[in-house]
Amino acid sequence: MKKIYILCVLAGLGLSSCKKALDAKPVGILTDGNFYLNAADAQSAVVGALSQLQPQAYYQRTVYIMGELSGDGLVPLLTQNQERIDMYKLTYTAQNIEINNWWVNSYKLISRANDILANVPKISMDAAAKNNLLGNASFLRGLAYFDLVRSFGDVPLITHPITSKDDPDFSPSRTAANKIYAQVIADLQFAEANCLSEDKIAAANKGMVSSGAASAMLARVYLQRASTTFADPNDNQNALNACNKVINSGIYKLMPNYSDVFNCDLKYFPQQTEHIFDVQFGNNNTTTQNIIVRMFTPKNGSGSFLANPYMANQLYFGPDKRKTWNISNTVVDAKGVVSSVPFYISKYRDPQWVLNSNNSRVNWLVLRYADVLLMQSEAMNNINPGDPAKFNGMNTVRDRAGLTASHLDLTNTPTASAFIDTLVKDRARELCIEGHRRWDLIRLGRFKQVEQQVNGFTAQDFQLLLPLPQPELDVNKNLKQNPGY
Repeated sequence: MKKIYILCVLAGLGLSSCKKALDAKPVGILTDGNFYLNAADAQSAVVGALSQLQPQAYYQRTVYIMGELSGDGLVPLLTQNQERIDMYKLTYTAQNIEINNWWVNSYKLISRANDILANVPKISMDAAAKNNLLGNASFLRGLAYFDLVRSFGDVPLITHPITSKDDPDFSPSRTAANKIYAQVIADLQFAEANCLSEDKIAAANKGMVSSGAASAMLARVYLQRASTTFADPNDNQNALNACNKVINSGIYKLMPNYSDVFNCDLKYFPQQTEHIFDVQFGNNNTTTQNIIVRMFTPKNGSGSFLANPYMANQLYFGPDKRKTWNISNTVVDAKGVVSSVPFYISKYRDPQWVLNSNNSRVNWLVLRYADVLLMQSEAMNNINPGDPAKFNGMNTVRDRAGLTASHLDLTNTPTASAFIDTLVKDRARELCIEGHRRWDLIRLGRFKQVEQQVNGFTAQDFQLLLPLPQPELDVNKNLKQNPGY
């Protein structure tokens, strides 16, 4: 029987799991040549790319294992998988399964985006609709490469579909991080220019990328690059311009109550004015649902993580409304009995969640308006520490939290360094366990300090980057490991 080789190229560059010989005769095979025929095919391809964000090993779970465990907000139970404990204790190695998941699924998303960007331009369809779909794909590729470059530094840069093991990029070497950032920015700028604005996205397509999402992500990318050795002199000004574009659009606003941001019944614009880009999770068993409520609910919910004691005892102050929403030390069982437990992350809630189930309707927030306001303040501080207007964004976020009496100004926060110390805590209070913490602490120059002071761990300089996964090194001899691992 004829053997058919399936080349799962870019399934994380994990070629060892992709070169499998299948003894079977194909009944029908979708290829680039017979799939990308019309507008419906193009739309389906983009939906498929967006769905690549949903697996547990990517933006359903691994995203906060990568972004939050090596920080000051989340602690894994000691009964948890060792790879999660290692991320928390800064003992992660190239064998860490979650690090491998992060790499593999990022490249899977890149592969899907590359297919769209290569094939959709050939389709005869409405030009604006086509450009919107291409903008969505560009955003997703930029998002994936941004996650990779801030995690690993230099990584392979592949911007076309790989259909054969004879392609020079089948076993690629690493591309310098500054070039990865340049590609990320180019992708996001294309998305910004071509995606529809939030108010123009049809109800049937909620969850697709908007031009506002591209602007907000550009701000995040510029700020992160501004903290590197290869920063562009205009990064902070470009970040500020991107934030102002989102703010001045008038489309996005803070929800009246902090809890409204996480209300599963207020997911979509125009009822939800704060979400800028989410990973979508469904309302029933016919669509992908989110395991997050179970992961964070202790005792009766078989939770996997607890809140860092620092959050409960030191982070919040005064009449901050966010504390009682974000963390709790009580649970209610199926019979309505309330019991005390260690503090855990309670911000992700779904009244329809069934106790002990993996399913909830909770979307994963990638970008929201409060973050844009905080990034605006950060960029302004980086540009001119003496500008009193730099506090406006932070104070607006504080106002909603009930901290109007604790406004910041140049009197109580006189230096650029004091501003950063405050911003580090303000971002932790507002964006609690939303996947940003590791990257925030590295960007703001407080990673080693926080790990030592809060967790008692000594972070080495080389640990600011993660190790390349060992399975990738084993199958691609052109890859070289990051120093220190």
